[in-house]
Amino acid sequence: MSDIKLFKIASGHVDELVGTTDAIEKSVQVLFEHNLEALLGVRFLTSEFTTTNGGRIDTLGLDENGCPVILEYKRAANENVVNQGLFYLDWLMDHRKDFQWLVLEKLGKGAAESVDWSAPRLICIAGDFSRYDDHAVRQMQRNIELIRYRRFGTELVMLDLVTATSAKRAPIEAGTASATSAAGKYKTISAVLEELNDEMLDRYEALKAYLLALGDDVQETTLRLYIAFKRIRNFACLEFRPTTGKILVFVKVDPSTVMLEPGFTRDVSQVGHFGTGDLEITLTKPEDLERAKSFIERSYNDS
Repeated sequence: MSDIKLFKIASGHVDELVGTTDAIEKSVQVLFEHNLEALLGVRFLTSEFTTTNGGRIDTLGLDENGCPVILEYKRAANENVVNQGLFYLDWLMDHRKDFQWLVLEKLGKGAAESVDWSAPRLICIAGDFSRYDDHAVRQMQRNIELIRYRRFGTELVMLDLVTATSAKRAPIEAGTASATSAAGKYKTISAVLEELNDEMLDRYEALKAYLLALGDDVQETTLRLYIAFKRIRNFACLEFRPTTGKILVFVKVDPSTVMLEPGFTRDVSQVGHFGTGDLEITLTKPEDLERAKSFIERSYNDS
């Protein structure tokens, strides 16, 4: 399925750089694990995690939304890495305490208590995927991403999001840390959406349509307390304020590069908020979306 070509331009001449993939899985795994946050926005937890059923998960991590992430690396063309990853994902959902103890050990109490089980992810890494891999993933109502990589010489690595599917938000079980947190101080996003009036719903639908139309690689994920739109990483996170009619959009744009407008844009790099992004955009009327597009597109292009 690979059709990406990379060229070097020098002195008016164009030379193709030939991409390669490693035949040995471990070198790819080490590369990703040492640079997981920079490459995928995922915090590294552990490598070669042994499950109670005798399996071995290649890499475990926690994404920027606080959701569990399983990474599996495809060693051979005929290896069914997707089914293998789904097997481990189901195991993980049945052994949440094991994962939270791992997060507690690696990242501390705060991270362990805020693990969000509403959108666990499976990321499969390979030099290439077949059309059968792509077709199979599209039939599954799970959060799965197929990411193709290429190395160009010793200094360049390329990531290509081949396919991504999203599942509907998983229910939060009563009594879990996630359920307690959501049911306590803050309303869940599902409850907040039910409070939106027709005018806010229209503005939200227009915003969502715009975000999804930015590219075929855009994924919408409904978490406990906000809605995230991402490619490989988040580029826009949404919160709602029904009583004031405001939609808040958090994007990954450096606030110091923006002429901030009170009531419209705000630097939240030092302000606690849900989701990711240091620039807050407040949409209070339909025409605000047009003003916000340049910031959203900057965040999308950098994600």
